[in-house]
Amino acid sequence: MQELIILLLLGLALGYLGWRAYRSVAVKQAGCGKGCGCEADSTPRVLIRK
Repeated sequence: MQELIILLLLGLALGYLGWRAYRSVAVKQAGCGKGCGCEADSTPRVLIRK
């Protein structure tokens, strides 16, 4: 029973490290991804006052 718990914890730790390694090399997108408008926009916005 103790070996099973140790193997489970080891597997979780390795999975977490793998996930962190993947996130460090994955392509990052601009902005936070929540749709709040903080992402980088490629077209400039021009305000025209009348």
